[in-house]
Amino acid sequence: MSKEPHAKETVALVARPRECAIGRFRIQVVAGPDHGAERVSDGAELSVGTAAGNHLVLTDGAVSRHHCAITVTDRGFLVRDLGSRNGTRLAGFRVEGAYLGPGAVLGVGKSTLRFDPLPDEIVEPLADEERYGRILGQSMAMRRLFAALPRIAASDSTVLIEGETGTGKGLLAEVIHQKSPRAQGPFVVIDCSAIPPTLIEAELFGYMRGAFTTALQSRAGAFEAAAGGTVFLDELGELPIDMQPKLLRALEERLVRRIGSLDPIKLDVRVIAATNRDLRQEVNRGTFRSDLYYRLNIVRIRLPPLRERREDIPPLVAHFYEQFARSGDPLPPAELVAAFTKQDWPGNVRELRAGVERAILMEDQALWFEATLGAPPGSEPKAAAPASLDYEDDIALGSFRAAKERAVARWERGYIETLVRQSGGNLSRAARSAHMDRNHLRELLRRHGISAAEE
Repeated sequence: MSKEPHAKETVALVARPRECAIGRFRIQVVAGPDHGAERVSDGAELSVGTAAGNHLVLTDGAVSRHHCAITVTDRGFLVRDLGSRNGTRLAGFRVEGAYLGPGAVLGVGKSTLRFDPLPDEIVEPLADEERYGRILGQSMAMRRLFAALPRIAASDSTVLIEGETGTGKGLLAEVIHQKSPRAQGPFVVIDCSAIPPTLIEAELFGYMRGAFTTALQSRAGAFEAAAGGTVFLDELGELPIDMQPKLLRALEERLVRRIGSLDPIKLDVRVIAATNRDLRQEVNRGTFRSDLYYRLNIVRIRLPPLRERREDIPPLVAHFYEQFARSGDPLPPAELVAAFTKQDWPGNVRELRAGVERAILMEDQALWFEATLGAPPGSEPKAAAPASLDYEDDIALGSFRAAKERAVARWERGYIETLVRQSGGNLSRAARSAHMDRNHLRELLRRHGISAAEE
């Protein structure tokens, strides 16, 4: 359920030439075990729950550890339920997300909270530049991030990057490393979703010769190999629960031991982690340890999806177009940019990059639109084609490459639909059945609008 913000004098998030104003608000407990407790926001988000890491900590036993969060957006004040056990209620309805008006009353557990925007604002700087390293963005969200990144990069603090698939979390981690005092050291990447659970410990911590049957020689793990540099733990939300205490111990003690050895190895690394999940929800589900989350959540960065920063699409299209164009005009056609800007891009920057590359492969402008948007500008959209392969219509168009693109897309959708149906709608089971990486399958599901359960 989603509600539009009520009319109000204070705008939640406003851009000015070199700064942005963030609306300040207060949350007050008006009923329940913590009656009278309150918290005034000091940033763009205020979280509520029983865990010590929240901004407003409640003792109500019916409230989850990470219950809900209120975020300041350019559309107003957005409350989101974080997968709580008993839900978040607004006006008697259980909501997953809703915009709050002055005096809104929220129900969490056995407690009642009142929300009130305040007349004063929090002012944050905006970067003058519209890029940081290889990351581009002219939106307020990205310029806010660019203003904070030099300070983050210069520190040695652990960084947790959150964002949907394809938003550029890996690139951001690499840029932070390149701008840090550890830039001359190694940047070691571990994709926690791509390594079988039985091999994760060996990949992270290494092993000694003879530690197990196939250990014919000793090998350093990622933490040891990254000495003097940065270790990047990608898709950390996929880390098996039984490995999480060992990772926590390594982060806390700054020591690791290779499998088959009792000798500790002192660590000299910075840790950057990334996930496409909200780890607070995973903590509530019991799939991610709360103590590991607190240890990682020193500096938290959220990369917004493209649909929340459409003004970044034109410069990204221009950048990718120049990158892929081999001859002719290095600037993309205005019609293509305008059409791309209207798309939601569920695969985010990665999908946009593929779309630009696909457009350049076409021989004329009509085929660009045919390959990327399904129809040339000004034409009537065609009905969705069936999943079966029917070549007659494609051959009539006279382009082998365009026909091949559409045929593959139809086959791909039909395959994915059948795969998910035969796997009972379960994402993990479908990925195992197809011998496919979960993240790749998840991206295909989003691209074709097919739903499947995560667990």
